[in-house]
Amino acid sequence: TFLFFAFCANIIVTSMLLLGGAATVEALTGVDYRLASFLIPWGVILYTSAGGLKATFIASYLHTVIIFAVLITMITMVYIKVYSSNQIYAFLEQTVSYSQEECEAIFSDEEGVTFFEKGKYACGPVNGNNGGSYLTMLSGDGLMFGIINIVGNFGTVFVDQSYWQSAIAARPSSAAKGYLLGGICWFAIPFSLATSLGLTSTALMLPISASEAGSGLVPPAVATELMGNAGAALILVMLFMAIVSTGSAESIAVSSLIAYDVYRQYFNPDATGKQILLVSRIVIVAFGLFMGCFSIVLNEIGLNLGWVYLFMGVVIGSAVIPLWNMMTWSKASGKGAVIAAWSGLILAVIGWLSGAQAQSGKISVATLGTNEVMLSGNLIAILSSGLIHYVYSKFIDPQDFDFAELDKNITLVEHDMSGLGAEQQDPVELRRAERWITRRGYILTILLIVVWPLLSIPAGVFTESYFAFWVLVAIAWGFGAAITITLLPLMESSEEILEVLSGMWNYITCRSGNAKEFAKEEGEVEEEDGSVVA
Repeated sequence: TFLFFAFCANIIVTSMLLLGGAATVEALTGVDYRLASFLIPWGVILYTSAGGLKATFIASYLHTVIIFAVLITMITMVYIKVYSSNQIYAFLEQTVSYSQEECEAIFSDEEGVTFFEKGKYACGPVNGNNGGSYLTMLSGDGLMFGIINIVGNFGTVFVDQSYWQSAIAARPSSAAKGYLLGGICWFAIPFSLATSLGLTSTALMLPISASEAGSGLVPPAVATELMGNAGAALILVMLFMAIVSTGSAESIAVSSLIAYDVYRQYFNPDATGKQILLVSRIVIVAFGLFMGCFSIVLNEIGLNLGWVYLFMGVVIGSAVIPLWNMMTWSKASGKGAVIAAWSGLILAVIGWLSGAQAQSGKISVATLGTNEVMLSGNLIAILSSGLIHYVYSKFIDPQDFDFAELDKNITLVEHDMSGLGAEQQDPVELRRAERWITRRGYILTILLIVVWPLLSIPAGVFTESYFAFWVLVAIAWGFGAAITITLLPLMESSEEILEVLSGMWNYITCRSGNAKEFAKEEGEVEEEDGSVVA
């Protein structure tokens, strides 16, 4: 059951990458999106199939550094070099001040024929927003999107194998701190980019339609407007880094699921490391080719990145609470989790289709993609499955599972214990890491999802000074995340990096070993306690 939801998560996430990537490549370079959909996966296939998870980790760091370099460049261009927060504020206020007739005149061709449609282009008051303004947190559509976003991303975090394998590969203490810090740094990407490029596209009233925005074309359009071809090139680089980094993780996730949970579990329980590696490489190539074809099919149907993003929670949201219960609640029923996940999915799809029929009188791609309809499907998925699993576990099939027994059912390939030291298996250390991440995770969740929006509500429509403070926070968050994500891994791995570099230098200079061994050659002696003295 949960293997199915895991595959769905991988396919949906990769679909979004290819849909957004192909649309952007076509808009900036003129390459047909169908060709781009096939070419983009090969950038992932080549090094992922050769290097595996280690290559993914190393490449992801380099890709992330480049992404944040482009991010802070765009923030600097918008709010420091080209415009200021006060100018963007004035432009946004002017955008919502136009009447229908003025908007039609602005969005018209050379012959004076208008192509303006209300709700399709950014011009005039915003329906559902306080005062019709973009400068407010009191937004009906914003609230709906926020809830959909939370449900969908809960689904990816709980169901996507790429998160699990990265956590398993790290030390418990490092995984806890890394995921929390990584989440804080990641938030700078949507927050800072939306505050800079997103608001600038609206402030300048660029002729970007709602469907084009849904395809992810806002950043390249604004970057090109601000920096010309250089901006387009930077966005292309940023896009490629994001696609290759995430696409590599998704490919490794799918290959791991098939190699370990299908091939090794059902076909070859005694599979060796080489056999599993071969299966993984075959799956990576096959998955990349399949996703190229699948993304073309989705585009032909009329689905874009935004539509698939909203739809994500409808499909995988029902697996969230059953999985959460299975990991944290000793009385959780395994049978109940399966029933709840499938029941939640079925109910979500029924509610989603019914919502479109009730709201618009017909079922189509457009009517199924409205915020209200997507919200109904997402909420039904996550809430109904949670209720069903609780009732089943509490009253029908209560369990008393001993989590200490979990390790006994995990078998290692060729009994490889590399990387599993005493610290990684120490129950006390594991409990300490669990308490550390649980407390801080809940606090950060409440702050970001509840406290921050609530504190923004009394402001109503932002004043010029309030918006300036908002922009300052976005800039500080972006630069702080860029510095952290760039320097912290280097500092934590400084000893290992030094050993590698010194080993390379010793090889070039015809010496043997790494820095430690070279120190011994120079007359230093290693004591029994591991310290080195002259």
